[in-house]
Amino acid sequence: MPDDTPLIEPRVLKGFQDFLPEEVLARNAVMDVCESVFRKYGFVPLQTPALEHLDTLLGTGGEETNKELFRLETPEGEPIAMRFDQTVPFARMMAQYPDKLKAPFRRYAMGPVWRGDRPGPGRFREFTQIDMDAAGSESVAVDAEIIAAVCEIMVTLGANDFCVLVNNRKLIDALLEGCGITDGARGKHVLRVIDKLEKVGVDNIRLELGDGRIDDSGDPIPGVHLDATTIDAILSFIGITGATREDVVEAMRAALPASERAAAALDEMAQLAACLDALGVPVTQARFAPSLARGLDYYTGPVYEIAIAEGRFGSVGGGGRYDGLVSRFLERSIPCAGIAFGLDRLMAALQFLGVTPRVSAQSQVLVAFVGRVPEPELLRIVKELRAAGLRAEVYFGVKRGMKHQLAHADRCGIPVAVIVGEDELAKGVVSIKDLLAGKDQREDITDHDAYRKAGRTAQVTVPRDAMVTTIREMLAC
Repeated sequence: MPDDTPLIEPRVLKGFQDFLPEEVLARNAVMDVCESVFRKYGFVPLQTPALEHLDTLLGTGGEETNKELFRLETPEGEPIAMRFDQTVPFARMMAQYPDKLKAPFRRYAMGPVWRGDRPGPGRFREFTQIDMDAAGSESVAVDAEIIAAVCEIMVTLGANDFCVLVNNRKLIDALLEGCGITDGARGKHVLRVIDKLEKVGVDNIRLELGDGRIDDSGDPIPGVHLDATTIDAILSFIGITGATREDVVEAMRAALPASERAAAALDEMAQLAACLDALGVPVTQARFAPSLARGLDYYTGPVYEIAIAEGRFGSVGGGGRYDGLVSRFLERSIPCAGIAFGLDRLMAALQFLGVTPRVSAQSQVLVAFVGRVPEPELLRIVKELRAAGLRAEVYFGVKRGMKHQLAHADRCGIPVAVIVGEDELAKGVVSIKDLLAGKDQREDITDHDAYRKAGRTAQVTVPRDAMVTTIREMLAC
């Protein structure tokens, strides 16, 4: 490169991430668990392009999402945008391929999505979303299966300190109707206030449902201006708890004013409770929570949120029933339910709980050499190891000394080395060195001769046909 050519600073875009091998392998291990559970529950994979027509995406995620779209233009001048989730493209596909994706249909998708959000801790402009959706059934048994699948994923990952919180948009509608709140904008304001419960506490919620409050920064927060009786009714309802899901349903039944809307919503939740019981989902893993308000302005029935270490970490994802989304593309609606969670957020939760998958990024065996060993001979050995199912590599570094070869193995965490020289080739044998055992044996030795002797005790010479068996025994220790 000419001397006057300026160097380019290596950097990544704000809100985007690079992942090193160990991180990629851990993330892949989590996605493998998700995919295994999805397939067990009858969900099949779909893939959609990163780019969609702009009118496909606009309006589906609300005004804030519209502002966060990464907007582009095709070479033909068509307005397009990068997908902000996996659900809208799924709804588009259900409408576009009615003969191939016949309802009822279950699908999952895992891949990157993009939002022009302000980056911050745990918030990125590109992130991987894991999504499962079922289309073509109005039964809450489908919601129960989605919840059960999520619970199985969490248990399999070892994230046992979790709970899927469940509510129903119809219940909140019945509550608002019983309180005389029929204005749509005012009802959404109530939902936004309730959604802050965990963050700001019940006392501040009471103030916001009333005339408003002043936050910690001194800024005024406008209130909904409800009367005290209505505020008490709302707070009493969202504070309902119970030992079982059925107990919560009955407590809600006693708290809601009698109406057809309330009766239908309560019957739906009772059925959902029965389905969760049938699937063996304990109340410790899926709890009815009347205070859950997230997404209730979008979902049309049951809504659920995955809470990790409640009160200490937070949510990793959520979902619910969205019966109206496909009708944007068809003259008829297709009932749908689904859940999505961000892989980055889930990985942070697993780290918080101390259960991040530990997956070795390195080979299990390094083929090293002494003297003038032809490279084809080294490749024959490594091919033999790989054929036996071992992850193996040959050292091809510029610095060829044994010290450099073993330093490479140590740096990469490779536990075993197969060492071959011209004499070993002639005799049909190989030397196999347990690098981890040798390292442990030498750890507290200060004498030079004793140090070298300890290293040799972790090395054996065996016939070539015993190589794989010996390596497996070392790896099993």
